[in-house]
Amino acid sequence: MWETGSRKDIVPFIKRFVPTGSMVCDLGCGDGTGSEKLVEAGYVVTGIDVSEEMLERARQNPRNEDCIFRKGNLSDCESPDNHFDAVMAINSIEWTNHPYESLKEMARILKPDGYACISILGPTAGPRSNSFSRLYGEEVICNTIMPWEFERLALENGWRKTGEFGVFKKAAEQLPHGSLPVELQQSLSFMWVFMFQVIK
Repeated sequence: MWETGSRKDIVPFIKRFVPTGSMVCDLGCGDGTGSEKLVEAGYVVTGIDVSEEMLERARQNPRNEDCIFRKGNLSDCESPDNHFDAVMAINSIEWTNHPYESLKEMARILKPDGYACISILGPTAGPRSNSFSRLYGEEVICNTIMPWEFERLALENGWRKTGEFGVFKKAAEQLPHGSLPVELQQSLSFMWVFMFQVIK
């Protein structure tokens, strides 16, 4: 996904806002592929994930020797206040119990005017099927937060939107979505990528 797929434009997008050499926290880093791409782009990277199995995969990748990986979750990552220049959270915040708490944690660990690149799965993303059982009253992990809901949550809680772009499935790419209002573009998206700046 990071080479030619849905995540290929994320690091170039980050580079438009965050200077090379900055300290970036990859929240929900998984196997560390995104962290690896950030290091290749010239950033100092700490990857945080709740899964020890995924962290072990990240640590075993020889291309990740310049990254720090440690266990933590998005609502309590145990990093110092005002520590990072930027955070990257790709399709991770909606897999938390409390997206609002995760957003507050990002604001806490960022330096004043720091950036957060956050992607949210759009309405057409297949993983949304993981939350279907909630309709039967079952407890699910995925908070199916919509891009427009997340944007409102961020704007109401001390963030400023500085950029965004959508990732679309092939069928939606054929539509003239560029002429549609942003909310309708988001409703067609597989994934929506935001850049927010924290206001402190």
